Amino acid sequence: MTRRTWLVTGVSSGLGRELAAQLLERGNRVVGTVRRPDAVADLAEAHLDTFKVETLDVTDTAAVRDVVDRAFAELGRIDVVISNAGYGLFGAAEELTDEQVDRVLGTNLRGSIALIRASLPHLRAQGGGRIVQVSSYGGQVAFAGNSLYHASKWGIEGFCESVAQEVAPFGIGLTIVEPGGARTEFRYGSAQVATPMPEYEGNPAHAFMAMLDPRNGLAPGDPARMAARIIESADVEPAPLRMVLGSQALESTIGVLRKRIEGFESQRDLAASTDFAAGE
Repeated sequence: MTRRTWLVTGVSSGLGRELAAQLLERGNRVVGTVRRPDAVADLAEAHLDTFKVETLDVTDTAAVRDVVDRAFAELGRIDVVISNAGYGLFGAAEELTDEQVDRVLGTNLRGSIALIRASLPHLRAQGGGRIVQVSSYGGQVAFAGNSLYHASKWGIEGFCESVAQEVAPFGIGLTIVEPGGARTEFRYGSAQVATPMPEYEGNPAHAFMAMLDPRNGLAPGDPARMAARIIESADVEPAPLRMVLGSQALESTIGVLRKRIEGFESQRDLAASTDFAAGE
């Protein structure tokens, strides 16, 4: 693998920490953002010359821009920007508070948009690079009790698919990574859960509770293998637009997309009925 300089958000735990650790072990330079620097003190001590830690809350757009500008200015070139910061929010739509809605959209959606927008002028000026947006197979598949998480992931995927077309002429590749369930703090620790309403007892919106309990079986995804595949994707040309990680996630995505296509195809007559007739 070619040694590069990477900027990765959310490296304090889970997939982000695994990415940072593997990149550093392979001799890369890494700028990693965290909310608590002590969470990566061991990595920083072990890689004094190649790991730069930045404290960042990605919901602060001005701070995102400052960190990105400083990283490019100090390092001269950043080859790959990985937008990884994010978390899960579970609960029926009406169980969520306004603050929970604002926070998850601010982190998962607006924070990712801010990072990418701040990086684009630098990537353009240096003649290219790679952006990796960590999404989820929940950016294609929706489950009850995950409405705002899905809103953030479906939103960032639409943004990235559009931006990928805009920046391809500048030699900038963009990949959307869609991991399935993995054995990280995302599912078993950092997930936020709304205060349950009794009206939703026994409702599909609360099915996630069994999924979050490790006594019911652990997620199949290995974060170390997922991180390795993401790192390897930087050597793939052209950049793959989407990359699904996890066989369960892939099968679920394919099944949902097939049903969606069937639904669209059944509407051909309906869709055509709203067109002007030929010659009108």
